[in-house]
Amino acid sequence: MTPRHPERRTERLRLRQWSEADLDALAEMDADPDVMRYIGDGSTGTRERTAAALGRVRAAWDERGHGLFAAEETATGELVGWVGLAVPAFLPEVMPAVEIGWRLRRRSWGRGYATEAAREVLAFAFGESESESESEAEADTRLERVVSICHVDNHASLRVMTKLGMTYDRTTRVPAHGQPVRVMALTREEYHSSA
Repeated sequence: MTPRHPERRTERLRLRQWSEADLDALAEMDADPDVMRYIGDGSTGTRERTAAALGRVRAAWDERGHGLFAAEETATGELVGWVGLAVPAFLPEVMPAVEIGWRLRRRSWGRGYATEAAREVLAFAFGESESESESEAEADTRLERVVSICHVDNHASLRVMTKLGMTYDRTTRVPAHGQPVRVMALTREEYHSSA
């Protein structure tokens, strides 16, 4: 595995790169109306759209040095969803920015996986290496600030953001579909001062 495609571990999860074998579980998650309720305009995804998105997610790692991790249970090897970093181009008023986000399969809700994985992704985003010898490529991916964006009614995601130490930035609407969203933010300095 190259430094541009890192893997991270938490107590219960392996945050890894994507493979074609993940498509079935990912497509199932994106087709679940409960999972997609607060995503975009709330419509579910098709297998074709999920496959195209998976290709873009994999390419983002090469382009930016960060992206979305596949999150799998260490004990079972089951894909529980994704957690990671992306550019929130859908909300131009916050740009330039990098967003931390997550999406979990419904059967993985309520177990603390989003918070557990997001804490590890923040450590990656703000330059906390898992090993003592941090690679130059990992040092280049350090961010100064991350945002997180959720529908105003998505109280579960807001709780995760609060647990991560993020603070309120603004409430606004996504131009493409008019949905109201809350933007939360955290700087590297805030992250390290609270750690």
